[in-house]
Amino acid sequence: LWATNGHPIIYGSRTPGDARVRRIVEETGPLASAVSNPAAAAGRASMVLFALRPEALADLVPTLGGLAGKIIMDPMNALQMVDGYPEPSPNVRTSVGEHLQALLPNARVVKAFNTPSVRNVVDPKRLDGPFSIPLAGADAGAKARVAELVSELGLEPVDTGPLIASRYLEGMMRLSFGYLVYSKGKSFEFYLRPVRH
Repeated sequence: LWATNGHPIIYGSRTPGDARVRRIVEETGPLASAVSNPAAAAGRASMVLFALRPEALADLVPTLGGLAGKIIMDPMNALQMVDGYPEPSPNVRTSVGEHLQALLPNARVVKAFNTPSVRNVVDPKRLDGPFSIPLAGADAGAKARVAELVSELGLEPVDTGPLIASRYLEGMMRLSFGYLVYSKGKSFEFYLRPVRH
């Protein structure tokens, strides 16, 4: 979707020649490419989005060269299933967002896109009305830039505060996923409706 709006997209992949990766690049359009060197991909980008399992961060982050000053978008969630319901992962003591910021102290981490279903981001008309993309991070400029990208998709960004708020955003995802499991297929999205004073 962002490529459609003119943003170059660089996929970092261990296997850029794989048929699945080639298909993703082709579907993304002429502004997309894939490279096997994660540091090269990150170095060419003004913003890096980590779309992977949080357990992989410890091995990946040291290969990226620090990413000083770059905006890092974090849509990741860490959870485990206990008695059929998602709970926080015991491997993440605070939040994935805070853990990522600790690994990249000179980067500007913004928690974003961790709460919605990807199907609803791609096709927001599936919902009866608008839904929110909550943001959390320490850097106001980085959050403003991510908010612009959220708005480009026709979604509503909501700045929920500093990066510590990502603990609660990750809890929101566990709630919505838990409801999906509990209700055997029903789902909802969050709409954080502003209050008029």
